[in-house]
Amino acid sequence: MTRKLAQVLLYAVAWAAPIAQAETLKIAAVAPDGTTWMKEIRAGASRILEATQGRVELKFYPGSVMGNDQSVLRKIRVGQLHGGVFTGGGVASIDPNARIYNLPMLFQSLKEVHYVRDRVDAAMRESIAANGLIAVGIGDGGLGYVMLSDAAHSIEELRQRRVWIPEGDPITAKVFELAGINAVPLPLSDVYTALQTGLLDTVTTTPSAAIAFQWHTRIRYIIDYPLAYVNGYLLLSSKAMQRLSDADQRVVSDVMRDVFVRLDEQAERDNEGALEALRANGVQLIQLSAEEQQRWQEIAARAVEHAVGQGQVSRDMWERVVQHVAAFRSQARVQD
Repeated sequence: MTRKLAQVLLYAVAWAAPIAQAETLKIAAVAPDGTTWMKEIRAGASRILEATQGRVELKFYPGSVMGNDQSVLRKIRVGQLHGGVFTGGGVASIDPNARIYNLPMLFQSLKEVHYVRDRVDAAMRESIAANGLIAVGIGDGGLGYVMLSDAAHSIEELRQRRVWIPEGDPITAKVFELAGINAVPLPLSDVYTALQTGLLDTVTTTPSAAIAFQWHTRIRYIIDYPLAYVNGYLLLSSKAMQRLSDADQRVVSDVMRDVFVRLDEQAERDNEGALEALRANGVQLIQLSAEEQQRWQEIAARAVEHAVGQGQVSRDMWERVVQHVAAFRSQARVQD
């Protein structure tokens, strides 16, 4: 049976389901309205509303209007919200494994990312489900780079900068601590103001996110060496999902997984286009020397080992991901 036919049959079952009380699922997001993520997720919500004959409506609160990740998680626990769009670090307080893909210097390319995610996403969904949330979508954000208002070619020069790290991200904090760089932890919603006022002059993010959050207005240089992969999760409360009929639950899950397939396909194009736009606006790429790259790799390895030892990610999940990365690189060498 083709996927298209399966979807048609699924929607037919949903349409034939007994009339039930309409449910509105309230979902918060850090992404601003108008971004690719919000456009695609809203389109998915419209498909769900139609397929369930109005029984399931998704209402969104984008742009961090519901507060930071921890505020959103608290509101989900008390039923004020029913879900949220999070980064891996945002979910880590309830499931440390959610940040497994975001570990520093883990991936060298999106091809590696996709190879690993094809083999690990199912385990991530199970891990998150054990904590009362359903990952109806796991999607690409892209590779994150250090972006600066003033040039820096070495760790020593970065020590003179005011570097942002996400609030509540102990692994990234450890990377900069080991590098001797004084980093400033702030929630995502405060970064733009901090760049405007001079509290920050350096961030790590993807090209598309830099434009979406308007951080690019303060950026003049990008270190052309990926520090970490960025991804997002659309999580819904298990309790909220259980209020839906089985057929409607399947519609929500099926539609949103399709949405996130498209987001993965679009993420690379968006970041390539955003990087071209930044360069056209005068942003310059900084190439690190081989020695400097090796220094960062060694620091990242020490930070990850510390994180595993502290239980900030499970050793089992870490070893599983590392094995898949190694397998991909081995295959790539054979093909070359």
